[in-house]
Amino acid sequence: AVEFLADKMDAAAEKTNEIYTYKAPWPIYALNWSQKSGKPFRLAVGSFVEEYTNKIRVVELDDTKGQFTMKAEIDHPYPATKIMWIPDAENKYPDLFCTTGDYMRVWKVAEDGNSAKMECLLNNNKSSEFCAPLTAFDWNEADPTILGTSSIDTTCTIWDLNVGAPKASAEVKTQLIAHDMEVYDMAFASEHIFASVGADGSVRMFDLRNLEHSTILYEDTTNTPLLRVAWNRQDRNYLSTIKMDDSSVYILDIRVPCVPVAVLNSHEACVDSMAWAPHSGAHICTAGDDRKALIWDIQQLKSNCDPILSYEAAGPINQVQWSRAHNDWIGICYDDMLEILRV
Repeated sequence: AVEFLADKMDAAAEKTNEIYTYKAPWPIYALNWSQKSGKPFRLAVGSFVEEYTNKIRVVELDDTKGQFTMKAEIDHPYPATKIMWIPDAENKYPDLFCTTGDYMRVWKVAEDGNSAKMECLLNNNKSSEFCAPLTAFDWNEADPTILGTSSIDTTCTIWDLNVGAPKASAEVKTQLIAHDMEVYDMAFASEHIFASVGADGSVRMFDLRNLEHSTILYEDTTNTPLLRVAWNRQDRNYLSTIKMDDSSVYILDIRVPCVPVAVLNSHEACVDSMAWAPHSGAHICTAGDDRKALIWDIQQLKSNCDPILSYEAAGPINQVQWSRAHNDWIGICYDDMLEILRV
């Protein structure tokens, strides 16, 4: 009996190292892992409060205590629609992260890691006192001087960010009308290629070297808005999208436009977020209102795809992020909780 109890305690202790949690004083929406190699378990989380003043917190896992500690907190106008750390695994650039909301803002973490301040605000519409809210953005991994934003005004804007300067600054490279209606998300596949999705129900692919044309990769037959788009991080022929109030994830192949090559449909409520594995072209994690985070192996695209791993949270999951610095860790958030899970 004593041996059995000891085994159970060992299993419980081992299990605690598979999951770490952080409770924020507000509901969490935006979430992203730091990619710098020296700071592995560091994330930024953003509040979702229906007030003008929201918050961004930088939290870091304290290995000795086995819990997260807050390293920095900043005020943010309106909830951040997205947070992203600079793609910089080799620590070549300053410690920057960006947020979107009413505008895009670039923030810099201090050398000691215990505070952050705004470096610059990116505004492409200085002639008006009004702004079109930004729904999302992406930071180009192949060239971290390139950022792209999506907006409810039907446009995507590509920015040139001077990341190496003592103080970051940015200027517009180009702005294009990407869709007929609001653009809800955009994502880079490479230095020049990006895709966008929006309220018109289409996935469109653009090449920064030739913006006269775009390729329609997929159009929903019922014109249901598409909310998110994500590229496979190992095989850029594949990307995924999710629809508004829909429990499926649609896998697309740019070589076979218009028809999904797979539909992942094991969720029991609408899907809110998805993240491809950084280290494997076969795996994607999806999460949604059914409280589940599911990991899929899409190598068997032709067969009926079932998830290979499932995790149930204590509330509807609105964000999932797969760590690039630590490929076996995934971050999710629900209600006022951040959880990181070893997969």
